[in-house]
This record gives sequence, structure tokens and C-alpha cells, in this order.
Amino acid sequence: MRFSVWPSPERPWPEILDVVTGCDAAGWDGAYVADHFMPNDPNGRPLPGPVLESWALVAALASRVDRLRLGTLVCGNLYRHPAVVANAAVTVDHVSGGRFVLGLGAGWQVNEHAAYGIDLLDVRSRLDHLEEACEVITALLREPTTTFTGRHYQLTDAPCEPKPVRGRLPLLVGGRGERRTMLIAARFADEWNSWTTAEMFRHKSAVLDRHCERVGRDPASIARSTQALLYLSTDESWLDRHRGRESARPRLVGTPSEVTDQVGEYEKAGVDELIVPDWTMGPASRAADTLALFWDEVAVHFGRSAPLGPPIGG
Repeated sequence: MRFSVWPSPERPWPEILDVVTGCDAAGWDGAYVADHFMPNDPNGRPLPGPVLESWALVAALASRVDRLRLGTLVCGNLYRHPAVVANAAVTVDHVSGGRFVLGLGAGWQVNEHAAYGIDLLDVRSRLDHLEEACEVITALLREPTTTFTGRHYQLTDAPCEPKPVRGRLPLLVGGRGERRTMLIAARFADEWNSWTTAEMFRHKSAVLDRHCERVGRDPASIARSTQALLYLSTDESWLDRHRGRESARPRLVGTPSEVTDQVGEYEKAGVDELIVPDWTMGPASRAADTLALFWDEVAVHFGRSAPLGPPIGG
């Protein structure tokens, strides 16, 4: 299993850089950035608050981080035309020396679409757009030129140069919808990602396997990742405040020994990469301590697999 960090885009840039470079130096495998423009509001109202834009952020990290794999988790498809995304992705790939993975999703956050006048569309239309976008981006990154006539996107003899450093830039599709999103992943993705518990991951992974069989693809050709909020400490009184709390997101809660057992369940479920958000960790200094504790006393118990993504020239 491999381990990556997911710094909050609401942190100031110096804090994000400290968190990511610290993980780079320690030996973590990757870092991801979210693609949002404002904090989420469950009622769909625009909210003030600092949120750094994903493409500028991942490009900045690519120029400052030496080893980590970098990616978007995930780029909201409706915000940008897929041809723009493909050209941005290959640029970041070159800045990073071939360490970029393009994470793409259908989009979901109501308040930012409404505030900026971007039509969120109904779920079926969002997925129709995502499916076409995956086809467009795949062609742009792999073919000399692309001509595409779809319902939502049209391209004529469109180039995208230079091509990815390693010959093939990995496409990650994010989402856990079993009927459409995971079928899109089976068709186009090098990787699939969703928020899941270990038990849910096992179920979703089996769904992805069935979709792969349906489209004639080897299920083993798609890497699989998930993430969970982390509440890790050796302070039992602090942990007691977090144990048993309800959460909309999967969580890892406990001492290093307890969290090691919980991560082990993900490994048994077949997770290739576990992504750790730093959103629950407070200031950057405390986040660095928590991530160091996780790396030194949890991640150390898990075998290191080969890097994710296609090989050079693949």
C-alpha cells in the first residue's frame, strides 16, 4: 500500500508548502489538491473564506517538490473545457518531470456553481459531460491530433503538445456511482478513487471489476485509492472527544496501534493507495506532527508497492 497527503486548500500557501515538502522529505508517495473555489455550504449559499485554486497550486507544488507524485482530487469537469484541462495537465506534468496524475470528476458543490453562474446540471447530464470529457482528454494526450464530435464537446484537428513526459499521463476518475461513474472509470481510468470505508471499498471495487469485464478490460489495470479523515494521537483524553462521533466522511480514529489496525482493513480490502487529508489536524505545525506520527508508527507496518501509474513509455 502507498500513502499520500491531501492538504486543505483553505490553508495559506506557506503552510501547504510546509506540509507537502515535509511529506516529500519523509518518504510519502504523493500529494493531492482539491478543486474548489469557496468553502462548501450544505444549503448551497456562497461562503467567504480563502481557497487556493487547484491548477495554480499544483503547478506551484510541481516546481518546489522533488519526488512526490502530484494530482488533482478531483478536477471539477464543468469548470473548464476538457481541451483546456488536457493542456494544463501536460504542462504540469512537464513542470513536475512526469509526476502528475489528472484526477477528474463530474462536479458536485452547489454553492460555487451557483455563485459563479456555472450550470451544475442534473446528475445524468453531468455524467454525460464527464464521459465525453474523458474521451476528449484521453485522445488529446495520446494522439497527434483529435477530431471529436460529441453532444457537448466538438474538436477539429486539435493538437495537444508536448505529450506527457512518460508517454502516458494517468487519468484518475473520482466518484462512487455504480451505474455510470464507475462504468466511465472502467472505460477510461488508469485509477479510480472515492471516499469509502474499508467495507464499502471492497463492495465498490467488486462493482468496478464487473464493469471492467463488461467493457473487456483487465480489472488489474486500474489502480484503486480511497481516503479517510484522520484523528491520530497518543493522548487518550483528546481521542475520547472524537471516538464514536457521527461523520459524513469515513474516519480513522485512535492511537497509532488502533489506526494501524484500521488501515490494515483497507489493505485487506485491496486499496492500492490511502490518501490522508490534513483537514482535521489544525495548524501546520500540528499537522506536521500528526503526519509524522502516522508515517513513523502506522505506515511503517505496510509493505511498499511499486509506484502507481503507467511505466515510462506505457
